[in-house]
Amino acid sequence: MNLSADLDDNIDFLKEHLPLGRSFDIMSRPLKLGQTRAFFLGINGFCKTDILQQIFSDLQNPLYMLDNRIEDIADYLNTRIGYAQASLADSWDTVFCNVLSGPAALLIDGFSQAIIIDARTYPARGIEEPDLEKVTKGSRDGFVETLLFNANLIRRRVRSPRLCFSLHSVGTESRTDVAIAYLEGDVNRGLLQKLADTIDALEVTSLTMGAKSLEELLLPKHWWNPLPGIQMTERPDVACSYLTEGHILVMVDNSPLVLIFPCTVFQFTQSPEDYYNSPSVGTYFRLVRFLCIPVSLLLMPLFLLFAAYYQELSLRIGLLSEALTPRRILFYVFAVEFLLDLFKYSSALSSGKFSGSLSLISGLIIGDMAVSLHWASAEVLFYAAVTLLASLSINGTDFADGLRIYRILLLLTTGIWGLPGFIAGLGLISISIATTPTFGGFSYFWPLLPFNAKALKRLLFRSPTPKAQPASIWRRGAVKSDKKHFKC
Repeated sequence: MNLSADLDDNIDFLKEHLPLGRSFDIMSRPLKLGQTRAFFLGINGFCKTDILQQIFSDLQNPLYMLDNRIEDIADYLNTRIGYAQASLADSWDTVFCNVLSGPAALLIDGFSQAIIIDARTYPARGIEEPDLEKVTKGSRDGFVETLLFNANLIRRRVRSPRLCFSLHSVGTESRTDVAIAYLEGDVNRGLLQKLADTIDALEVTSLTMGAKSLEELLLPKHWWNPLPGIQMTERPDVACSYLTEGHILVMVDNSPLVLIFPCTVFQFTQSPEDYYNSPSVGTYFRLVRFLCIPVSLLLMPLFLLFAAYYQELSLRIGLLSEALTPRRILFYVFAVEFLLDLFKYSSALSSGKFSGSLSLISGLIIGDMAVSLHWASAEVLFYAAVTLLASLSINGTDFADGLRIYRILLLLTTGIWGLPGFIAGLGLISISIATTPTFGGFSYFWPLLPFNAKALKRLLFRSPTPKAQPASIWRRGAVKSDKKHFKC
């Protein structure tokens, strides 16, 4: 719906559709620009009041206003409003979207257009290093909840004229800003178009949990696919490294997480720590991280298999110090798994003042008491602790949590059916991993499937910086069509 040329009609429309006078944060007031009536509308706290005060002070200055009446709004905008970010809007949807996002609107009598003055400012926290992606050396900044700040962090590192941020809006009520960042010429145009079309076609009321909600909307998954199909990061250096390799970044306002497209399983084994060390040290720790994946998944199920069903062999090779019934071993394993998960999440969610002491108490006192009260055995605690350390060394927390679900499934099948259950559990896990969806239909196991020796070598081994420059962008094939449309 378009604006009216009559200011009184526009004011009545605003009072009908906005809680003017009822909501304390909506600012509105009539103005006189010479002999022409005007009306100001903005959100308190979103507008830079000092800039707006200077603009309106100039507009109402008799020495500044050479003409008493405004004859041409476009000419008035170009000659009287010297602020850089100012434009015209002729529809109410555009006016409401801008005002509720931060810019102010100036409605002038006699014109069916409003002047949008983008003097917005947002409350924001300081830029600091993300807790879950810390490094011993390197940059200490991280994405924040303000979309413009996040775009600036990327633009500061990638000062290319080909860098583009396309803006979209999601949510009929929230109207959340979503920005797609890419390098023109390096991006997969099919994937970019599919991503933009999918975001524009989303029919939801709001993105309740920011980037996480958008991830689930873009890539609906079945309950048997716990592994993530989209990589997320809070580090600008990680995001920019993928950007220069031809990937696409999706940023959501009010969320510090950035989505990376496309995604493969090998991306969750990468860490910025590899590139802040020498190539040999970085390669060593990367291979250790690869080894931690099977250790996290298989160590506890293999211990349960041998300790419960092959006790003579376990006692001979030192897996067990004493003979125990299979039922008691199964109880020990699941009790320790539950306790370790409980300790991990309680320490992660507790205040930093208490998380260190909580970890010490859980590791020393409770572990010792569990053995003394026969709620666990020393062997089970040892293998569970090694499993927990292997899980914590995996850089992607979503990926590590998915492996935890697989490990619990494998423990259940192994504890109930022994070796056949262990094999069956591995089969179910393999099917689940193989059917993990990715946006655009790209292979989840690239560059292993389809095989690309040069790309696989780059993932397995940390290359020196001169050789690691993305001279050419990896091509992964065409984007697969998806006939499914997700609506909420």
